[in-house]
Amino acid sequence: MTNIIVVFPKIEEAKSIKNVLVRSGFNVISACTTGAQAINAADGLKSGIIVCGYKFQDMLYKELKEYLTSDFDMLLVASQRYWEQCSNQNIMCLAMPLKVNDLINTLSMMENDMSRRRKKKRLVPKQRSEEEQAVIDEAKEMLMSRNNMSEMEAHRYIQKCSMDSGNSLVETAQMVLSIYG
Repeated sequence: MTNIIVVFPKIEEAKSIKNVLVRSGFNVISACTTGAQAINAADGLKSGIIVCGYKFQDMLYKELKEYLTSDFDMLLVASQRYWEQCSNQNIMCLAMPLKVNDLINTLSMMENDMSRRRKKKRLVPKQRSEEEQAVIDEAKEMLMSRNNMSEMEAHRYIQKCSMDSGNSLVETAQMVLSIYG
């Protein structure tokens, strides 16, 4: 479930939108009136969606977007005259006056997109550093020489031990080296 932070200059607006979203099943972390509060709420979160107005007491929506990591999406609720500034910053926009159905549908779409991106990111294989690869290679060589295994067998052995123990391949290779070394 995606974390959502609501930021509007008036606390009544922020709480009202938060209540609508919570009733619709969204995970709203906080309702804020300043950009600083939103940044504070976003601290410690890996990703999320900011639902906000154009201007807060301490900054504009653009400044808030700059302070957040790229894993945070933004939904700007403002009049259409501010929309053209959003096109190159990858910010979704909704027109005022706000229609609840539009808000729910747009957030659902953004949440699905964010979920799809997270899945895609997980599928990309992690790149090992040269040191990590050297540890794995050394453990394979040790298994090959001591246990008369082929390289493929040594790799499969380390891989299976890694999966069985729940450790990474590198940690398992380090254990093999410490046991046989």
